[in-house]
Amino acid sequence: MKALRYSLSVLTLVILLAPTALAQKFGYVDSEFVMGKMPAYAQAQQELNTLSQNWQKDIEVQKQDLDKMYRTYRAEEVLLTETQKKKRQDEITKKEQDVRAYQNKIFGYEGQLFKKRQELTRPVQDQVFEAVEKVAKKKQLAIIFDKSGDLTMLYTNPVHDYTEFVLEELGLASADRNQPAQSGATRTVEPPQTPANSADAEPGTPQAAPTRTVPTRRP
Repeated sequence: MKALRYSLSVLTLVILLAPTALAQKFGYVDSEFVMGKMPAYAQAQQELNTLSQNWQKDIEVQKQDLDKMYRTYRAEEVLLTETQKKKRQDEITKKEQDVRAYQNKIFGYEGQLFKKRQELTRPVQDQVFEAVEKVAKKKQLAIIFDKSGDLTMLYTNPVHDYTEFVLEELGLASADRNQPAQSGATRTVEPPQTPANSADAEPGTPQAAPTRTVPTRRP
């Protein structure tokens, strides 16, 4: 969505520099509402949800393996030599690092989920951008704002709402006029589940694997 807002901002600047800017005619669209009407966007969101859930399951399996390693070590600790203990401790530490690295690779900043989201939603965003550009040219608009963007619009006169025209360009207009005021209904990727031991963490934030302190025998 940020990429689309950026594109719409670029479009606004381009139109401002055009000769039609002298007319000072403007309008706004609700890009979030438009994308929520597009089957391709819904399909992309569904695929992202599936991928996210599958990756989260992989991480949970790795965490279960780590727990099993730790429990086995604690059960056999009294029977191990110091050398064996050190080896097992190193194996547990290495496993913890691997789980944490994999989690960051998938759900971290610019991780696999982020890249996949860009890959799947970019074509949809491009379609919306092209439709907005066509509407701007047909209606001779100097400025088009995005109602669902970062720009705060305290009041919007429906006479300047061109969302329906964008939907028409995309072949999504309905017999009964759509209601772009119902923005925010688009589906988003479900965030990974927060581990039980991280109840105070920010909701929706992927959590790293818990770090354990492997006990060592006191001299």
